[in-house]
Amino acid sequence: MAARTVLHRSRKFTLERIEPPAGRGHAHDVVVHPGAAVILPLLDADTAVLTHNRRIAVGRELLELPAGTLEPPEPPIECARRELAEETGYRAGHLKPLCKFYSAPGFCNELLHAFVATELTAGEQSLDESEEIKIQPMKWPDALAAIADGRIVDAKTIAAILYYDRFRR
Repeated sequence: MAARTVLHRSRKFTLERIEPPAGRGHAHDVVVHPGAAVILPLLDADTAVLTHNRRIAVGRELLELPAGTLEPPEPPIECARRELAEETGYRAGHLKPLCKFYSAPGFCNELLHAFVATELTAGEQSLDESEEIKIQPMKWPDALAAIADGRIVDAKTIAAILYYDRFRR
């Protein structure tokens, strides 16, 4: 059995060192994350709601779908409902699971739960003081073009949009 040592705890994740049994390889530093929800909000069959979100880690604003970290024991669908309302102001009349995927399994166990939100009702954003998020409705062909030409570089957004386009649309 591998031994685990906590190296750092933050508000959203823990950094652990996992030591395999003697002679069974080298130690791995792993980000232990509670998971997250990503939401593909559809205003209509041909219009998605994306956001311009200032991302400190990459030092720039990214065009992406709304998303956020689970607050355990919060179910993923409730996280999706909460994050959609906070980041966009929209409330979903219907939320449907789309797919699940790991964000970066080489060093992190974050599992993203993607949902499609429909029957949207507009409302006010409820952003944290550190968030800078602007709403960007986008026609479906434009969203696909933004992936193709590199305007969308956020992996969760690319995965959810292309999965929906290929398997659900």
